[in-house]
Amino acid sequence: MSLSRKNRLADLILIASLLLLALVCYFLFSGSGSHGNVAVVCVNGEEVARYSLAVEGRYELNGGSNILIIRDGCAWLEDADCPDKLCVRQGKIELDGQCITCLPNKLTVTIYADNSEVELIS
Repeated sequence: MSLSRKNRLADLILIASLLLLALVCYFLFSGSGSHGNVAVVCVNGEEVARYSLAVEGRYELNGGSNILIIRDGCAWLEDADCPDKLCVRQGKIELDGQCITCLPNKLTVTIYADNSEVELIS
């Protein structure tokens, strides 16, 4: 076997191994999130509200600067008065640990799997 064929075979084995590893990681991490049942809203690191994901609603947060929607077990920010609206573009969250952050308004919405006490670390 020539040197170029050996290199090509080694490259193919390396690429196949990396693809297999990526596929295994995808399946391990994509199915690991459990659905949450409560959305915790914090402003300046302080909890200001807690909403069940089982109850649909539209909530004005932070004096109306952010609008939170809860529907079909998901939460998302529908509108915000911040200039970039990155928080609105973050989309729907529903899994334990997922979070939406609005930095200009110092607001976070985090999903938790149960109503147990939430520990905030600043």
